[in-house]
Amino acid sequence: MMNPSNLMQDMLIDLEEEKQAHPASTLPVADSPMLKIVLRDASPLPREALFLGMAQDGWPVLLNLNDPIPGPILIAGDQSSGKTKLLQMIARAAELLHSAEEIQYGVITSKPEEWSGFPENQINMGLYLPQHDNTREFLQSLTDWAHNNKGGEQSIVLFMDGLDVVKDIDPQTEQNLRWLLLRGPSRRIWPIFTIDVDQARNMESWLTFFRTRLFGHIQLTTDSAFIAGQVDETLRNLTAGSQFAMREGNKWLKFQSALIE
Repeated sequence: MMNPSNLMQDMLIDLEEEKQAHPASTLPVADSPMLKIVLRDASPLPREALFLGMAQDGWPVLLNLNDPIPGPILIAGDQSSGKTKLLQMIARAAELLHSAEEIQYGVITSKPEEWSGFPENQINMGLYLPQHDNTREFLQSLTDWAHNNKGGEQSIVLFMDGLDVVKDIDPQTEQNLRWLLLRGPSRRIWPIFTIDVDQARNMESWLTFFRTRLFGHIQLTTDSAFIAGQVDETLRNLTAGSQFAMREGNKWLKFQSALIE
């Protein structure tokens, strides 16, 4: 397990020089700007960056796809905290900022109707129901691709909207999924999963795969203590649907998603 105090410096692309040279204006705390406007104002962004949101100081929160240290990412929160919206924003940002040669993604979800605005294209490899044969084939193809990926430049993001759906997959698919969680980022496959905090205790054995955790609104301090490792009012005070936070040492970095349409 990585020391949490070093997490942010390993996870985020270092933009300190740009910040010092071009101070950013502070973003209103509960504002939800349009994604296209946010990306336009933040451009140019590094090609290896996956856009995750905007920090309160107005600077983008970015995942360095070339650095596997953060490992798989878990987005945790109450049912209405905006986890799916954040996944969708990350997916849309990938489509807007990258070519298919740089990034592709696929989505495993038990609620495909929530992703109806994301048709397959060169970047979007499709939606997959956890119990279907094509999901088994999809995860097998990702595992094969990762085994054979020797220094390629393309990254693949594996979104799973609801970690609890793993209960619906067969043993071989589960084995492939566990391997992708363990080895994926070092082979340029990035799992980004969500979980409702009221399901977290039932999925405790799977939580150990996620050393990087983003949090939406969590009302109960007992839930915050379990999933975040500490009792803190920060997560209760986040605006449900738009605000998120991640731990930076002993502090919290707050950030927000943007509207995709």
